[in-house]
Amino acid sequence: MTSASDIARAVALLRAGELVAFPTETVYGLGADAASAAAVAKIYALKGRPAAHPLIVHLAEAAQLPRWAAPVPPAAQALAARFWPGPLTLVLPRARGVPDVVTGGQDSVGVRVPSHPVARALLTAFGGALAAPSANRYGRVSATRAADVREEFGRDAPFVLDGGDCPVGLESTIVSLLGEPLLLRPGAIPAAALEAVLGPLRRPAAGEGPRAPGTTRAHYAPRTPLAVVAAEALAAAGPDAAVLARRPRPPAFAGRRWIEAPTEAERYAHDLYATLRDLDRAGAQRILVEAVPAGAEWEAVRDRLGRAAAACGAEESA
Repeated sequence: MTSASDIARAVALLRAGELVAFPTETVYGLGADAASAAAVAKIYALKGRPAAHPLIVHLAEAAQLPRWAAPVPPAAQALAARFWPGPLTLVLPRARGVPDVVTGGQDSVGVRVPSHPVARALLTAFGGALAAPSANRYGRVSATRAADVREEFGRDAPFVLDGGDCPVGLESTIVSLLGEPLLLRPGAIPAAALEAVLGPLRRPAAGEGPRAPGTTRAHYAPRTPLAVVAAEALAAAGPDAAVLARRPRPPAFAGRRWIEAPTEAERYAHDLYATLRDLDRAGAQRILVEAVPAGAEWEAVRDRLGRAAAACGAEESA
């Protein structure tokens, strides 16, 4: 686990323009000094991330927000007071001096204050902001454990601060406040909780709103092709399949791997990426995931599974 000397080493690397992977409450981030365009460019190079895809700026505290966003509307102040530190990203007008490489060339910037104690210790010791997407190759399954980061990048892996398993396990909720509030990406903070502060919150229509991390149609994908299917289809899974289901393995199952997932949404979300990585190592030709329920508490999970299936060329068939 992370020590004070680990934090000191990470700060030294960041100040030298290098990358550091660190835990947040959502997933592990691949961080660079957000004020250094050259350092941030290394994130894109290592991940293989398209230059037009913006990054999220991580702050130690909300008081740093005016350095990165201006103006800061009252709605942003209210959400920050309620949900920061925590898994909420706000998309706001960018302040002067924010590097284009951070914003993907847009006039907006995504910002959040993470709650993970290692992330907060790092940000406080660094004294600045960190631009950080998830610590994985672009479009692949996010890392929720330090070992996942090292496995993902192999010999190219940056220095990794080990903070254990990420408590949430899915990326932050993203809300745009550039005009009418838009829910760009669902996450651990449900829409109803946001609406209790904001009032009505709308999902954007196709092509509406700013570009935001993790909102492309195909994303969060394992290397093994994945499909989301109805429970009845699992019985026909062949020997080439690995399965994620919310039910016990049937005696007749002859596939590569069957993982029984939690039936509770929060726990399912926490385990999802680690489980997909496990299934990806099973040597299967395909991964079948039982469709999750339609309730609001499952929205973020449905979003990630739908994008993972799209990335593999398979639409949800439930």
